[in-house]
This record gives sequence, C-alpha cells and structure tokens, in this order.
Amino acid sequence: MGNIDEKILEIINNEESKLQNISDGQVKIGNRYYEFEERVFYDDNVKLLMPKDFKEMPQQQRQIKYPSSQRPEIIQTDETGSINIMLNRIDSSLNEDQVKELTDGMKAILKKVNPANIFFTDGVEKVDEKNVGYFEFKSPAMDGFIYNLMFFFEFEGKTVMGTFCCRYDEYKDWREVAFQVMKTIRVTKKNIEGRG
Repeated sequence: MGNIDEKILEIINNEESKLQNISDGQVKIGNRYYEFEERVFYDDNVKLLMPKDFKEMPQQQRQIKYPSSQRPEIIQTDETGSINIMLNRIDSSLNEDQVKELTDGMKAILKKVNPANIFFTDGVEKVDEKNVGYFEFKSPAMDGFIYNLMFFFEFEGKTVMGTFCCRYDEYKDWREVAFQVMKTIRVTKKNIEGRG
C-alpha cells in the first residue's frame, strides 16, 4: 500500500512542477499558491507580471526597510514585507548595446562595496526584443541573508534597474519565479520612437 501512496505523491509532485509557469494560472511557491497579473508602470509604458496579492509598500515601511533617500520608486511587496519586486529609473543614459557593460559595471561596484556578497549567475537575456542584463547574489542582512536578482534595461534612453529580493532561506522557492517575472518585461515603443 505504501508503494502506491509514493507513486501518487510522485504524480502530484510532477503535476505541480509542471504548473510553474506564472502566466498559466496559479503557481505553488513554498506552501501556498500565487496568481500573477500584469502590472503597468511609468505611464503604462513598462509592464511585467507580479503576484496579484503584492501591493505597493506603504511609505512608513519603505523608510524603515530602505532608509536611504535613494530608495526605489516602485516597491511591490507581499503581506510580510520580506518579498519585494522593485523598479527604479536611474538618470543614466543607456542604449541596447550598453546593457551588458552596465550590468558588469554594477556587479563590480556591488562586489567592491560589499565583499561579503556572494554572486551566482549573470548574463543578458533577450526579452521582447530588449536586452535585459542581470545577476543574482546573496547578501548579508541584519537577520540573516537575502537573495537578490538585479536586472537592467533601457527605457526612453535611460536605465531602469529592477530587483527581486527575498530571505535567502526562501530562494529555492522563488528563484525560478523571479527569473520568470524578469522575462515578462514589456516596454511599449510609443515614447521611444523618433529618438536617435
């Protein structure tokens, strides 16, 4: 009888692992299910999928979690405030050909600023005809470690920096999802046309 139970569990686990595409409905992450929806930013010109129940982080919580005045413009967070997806426009010119150079430069700066950061993969993905540079790393925090996926892309001739972060002990559940969120970036062309 135990053998049959194991087979059933194996089938259920295989089915759950097949459901991990965030654009296909509910996805099991850790011990719960999330549904994703398209969110729009920057006057509806930048779009990406995020969990439906993520909300804009309240101002007071932002000031505590990100005390620097350079905190990101957009911080979408879960109910605990520990899983965040952030976007920030940087007043730094960027074109498609410079994305890798910018990404490598940002990684080098983070290595220098905090040698305790441990870096994993990096690269440039083609996402909806745009170059999106990325790297992922583990960083020390007050109460443990944080998993970070940082990504960069051009928008209206400037740099947009995105970050996904969660507690490091949750990264195995969220890593693939974070990459999928990054790969749903869509930038509308209407405000870019005519720029040289």
